[in-house]
Amino acid sequence: MESRSEPAREGEAAIRRPPLVRELLLVVGLFLVYKLGRQLATGHTGEALDNAHRVWDLERFLRLPGEGDVQSGLLHGDTLVHVVNTYYATVHFPATAAFLIWLYLRRPGHYVWARRVLAAVTAAALVVHLTFPLAPPRMLAATGLVDTGQVYGPTVYGASPETDSLSNQFAAMPSLHFGWALMVAIGLIAATRSRWRWLWLLHPLVTLLVIVGTANHYWLDAIVAAALLGIALAVIRVPRRTAAPTAPARERVGAGGSVPEGPGAPDGSGGPGTPGAQDAPELVGAGR
Repeated sequence: MESRSEPAREGEAAIRRPPLVRELLLVVGLFLVYKLGRQLATGHTGEALDNAHRVWDLERFLRLPGEGDVQSGLLHGDTLVHVVNTYYATVHFPATAAFLIWLYLRRPGHYVWARRVLAAVTAAALVVHLTFPLAPPRMLAATGLVDTGQVYGPTVYGASPETDSLSNQFAAMPSLHFGWALMVAIGLIAATRSRWRWLWLLHPLVTLLVIVGTANHYWLDAIVAAALLGIALAVIRVPRRTAAPTAPARERVGAGGSVPEGPGAPDGSGGPGTPGAQDAPELVGAGR
């Protein structure tokens, strides 16, 4: 009995969930630091508009698609615009929270990885917000774009950035709406094995069209967010999956024996690497 329980306890320790209260305090604390940090970039109206002109001109120089092409496709009906505005206002935080909760409950190793990546991207975004205030395209007359939130509703911003004390409207670059959505898709693709998991990429794709179509972000805002996420993913590696040994194999390991490779165990069960061993994946390589 002892030889069977020790390996089991070691496997559980490898994927043990972090303490819930600590994680809640950590995530909420990071969020509050980010929100308070964004407020430090408010009040730079002139600089934010100058930067907006530079970004708009750079996009034209790079021959990126016009943001107006996306918005014109949304303005064919009030209902569609209202749905898109609602998506922008309500999906961002709940989708990311649901993603982290699911990983915490079902894929603890991937949860730690995803939380670290999101924290790194958000911290990098805060630095950009503080050093490069940027007015969104809806504030730039040269774009000819409509502020769909103010015209059709709902909106998450006040009518004037000077009187909006709840948010910083000069923090367009990078777009965390897109960066977080892309991480949600990548995280779910990495943590699951369904052949349909690639459909999660529709989430960042729809988010990209929404943030551009509502004139809240430039294309470059999403490109910079994707670049920051790419750097974070290169530094913070995804947990590696390994096959857990079958029950007979665990008994042999606990008894001091070696585990044979390949199929053909004496009792007829497959050894590591057989299809049966893949049914109980273990997450390793993610620190806590």
